Amino acid sequence: MELIRKATQVLLGAALMYAGITHLTTSRLEFQAQVPTWVPLSADFVVLASGVVEILLGLSLASLRYRKEVGIATAFFFIAIFPGNISQYINGIDAFGLDSDRARAIRLIFQPILVIWALWSTGAWRSLRRGR
Repeated sequence: MELIRKATQVLLGAALMYAGITHLTTSRLEFQAQVPTWVPLSADFVVLASGVVEILLGLSLASLRYRKEVGIATAFFFIAIFPGNISQYINGIDAFGLDSDRARAIRLIFQPILVIWALWSTGAWRSLRRGR
């Protein structure tokens, strides 16, 4: 089971590195469309900063070091960006092929799954349940 955990942790790390790179390059404008208008920073800055954070989290996950701490940080990151997904749904913003309310709603379901994935794959879930 531990091998599966580590493999899913590395997979999540690779996915975050890929997403972070696309924040900085090919999907920059689409990510900007997801930044809620109430965020008091420029959408471009938010996208660039979150891309860098995704790359760093991805590298940290892939390194398999500080697993519990990285898992918690990654879970908090996924929670922090959730308002962007909600904003995309509420405002009917088409991005990443999500061009219907149904598609955008389905995406909302996946954010909690990412939080659980980050916590489970790093062992942070078990550690938090035990109070350590």
